[in-house]
Amino acid sequence: MARSGLLKTGWISLITAAMIAVTGCGSTAEQAGTAETTNQPAQAAAVSSEGTSQTETRVVTDAFGEVEIPTNPKRISALYREDYLVALGVTPIVQYYNPMWGKQDYLKLDVPLFDVTGNIEALLVSEPDLIIGAGEVDAEQYELYSKVAPTFRLPDDVLADTRKTLTLIADLLGLSDKAEQVLAEYDARIADVKAKLNAAIGDEKIVVLRMNVVDKSINIFGLHNTFVGQILYEDLGLKAPAFAEAMTEGNIVLSNEVIPELDADHIILLPSNGTWDEESNAKAFEEMKTDPLWKTVPAFKNGHVYPVERSYWQTGAITANGLKMDDLLRLLAP
Repeated sequence: MARSGLLKTGWISLITAAMIAVTGCGSTAEQAGTAETTNQPAQAAAVSSEGTSQTETRVVTDAFGEVEIPTNPKRISALYREDYLVALGVTPIVQYYNPMWGKQDYLKLDVPLFDVTGNIEALLVSEPDLIIGAGEVDAEQYELYSKVAPTFRLPDDVLADTRKTLTLIADLLGLSDKAEQVLAEYDARIADVKAKLNAAIGDEKIVVLRMNVVDKSINIFGLHNTFVGQILYEDLGLKAPAFAEAMTEGNIVLSNEVIPELDADHIILLPSNGTWDEESNAKAFEEMKTDPLWKTVPAFKNGHVYPVERSYWQTGAITANGLKMDDLLRLLAP
């Protein structure tokens, strides 16, 4: 039988009492299935504090089995995937927040924050009628969210592709036509930016690095990185240094031995936390620029290292990729 969330305001106190002590955010990514809908949508009664009404529903299948969701959900939580809602013209009811990392500031959302390291009450009181989660939602967390509202866990293979993710989320929301329009505009923008970047830098190599502010180690993002791999190297056709091109992982810590071999002509650099205006981050960047090892890299030799804002460079979603393209044009093809 398909599971559906408790869409009843009268249940709030009962569920809160049962879950107030539950904390933490799941970290185990479960193997996910594919979404599919039934041919004949089911009808379900949704009871609110104002009375009883009929809400059309349908059954979809994700990693954890069948779940019954509203055919046209209106109050949606898409944890760390709010970008896709914004691209579709939908305002989420809450925004993902982690005290150690923050939130996706670039979205400029004016909605309550949901601290994913805290208890479920903040999400419960917002009364979602659909929760969309991803790899950070393990089986235990999924069951917890499912007691608040119908919960759909996005498949891992879909998450690696910006277009597939948008298309699936749009299908869950009954907005497939809107998704087609958004993707048409997105692809047109990519074609324009690709032509301008090709004219500006040709086959010069570009790579994205992240400075980890705790220990000043450096992560390098490869072709399979979900944040930048598709947009930079597949869509825009930019060239990666040989080391990044050969990586099988999405990102790894760059060892000092590899730095002199990093034949990058351009480097996009982001901090793992905070901004480059913060004293500690600014100091670390200055130290990096004067390090003899980094001075051997063409990008450092030629002043082609570009500190950028981290939040939209650490997601591969539609709105974020638009901002990345803005950065690339500003930095590489002014």
